[in-house]
Amino acid sequence: MSKPLPIAVLISGSGRSLRNLIERSEAGLLDIDIRLVIASKPSAGGLQFARDAEIPTAVVQRSKLGSDDAFGEAIFAQLRESGVEMVVLAGFMKFLPIPRDFENRVINIHPALIPAFCGRGYFGHHVHEAVLDYGAKVSGCTVHFVDNQYDHGPIILQRTVAVLDSDTPDALANRVFQAELDALPDALQAIAEGRVEADGRRIKVRD
Repeated sequence: MSKPLPIAVLISGSGRSLRNLIERSEAGLLDIDIRLVIASKPSAGGLQFARDAEIPTAVVQRSKLGSDDAFGEAIFAQLRESGVEMVVLAGFMKFLPIPRDFENRVINIHPALIPAFCGRGYFGHHVHEAVLDYGAKVSGCTVHFVDNQYDHGPIILQRTVAVLDSDTPDALANRVFQAELDALPDALQAIAEGRVEADGRRIKVRD
């Protein structure tokens, strides 16, 4: 076992990915210490998962701040205070400017194989509808570092999911999410064990 990696998780919705991280951590399957959960709205269902696990929570609403920069500053001030080493965007639906001291310290999971079906507007079911409309035969998910462009940062790992002729957006979304349930913990465990090395845009994950 590695020393637990201190992380924060940022959410906007139901918190399914957060719950997965909490459960794996509590089961001793993932070497993380979730020190803070920040939601972009007070109605985010995932806040309850954090409270049930006695994880500190906060809400930072973009609508109450004057700019993206002010929004980011409000969030990163709390992240610095919490002492986390890594930040996970798990269904976080707001643009978040990344300050220099958090470069390659923020990761996101996207429900498609970047650089396909990504960027502004590609979130949730919009992604899976676009995959099916295009006729793609393979989809999946991508865990990547976050920079100051949508879905643009260096890729850490990807998992593929076959697109079936019978797929609906819901069916494809469900299978991609099952891949996400392993991909995000796998990426975090590799980071916790010091197996992730950055060389520009190329990220190497050692076995």
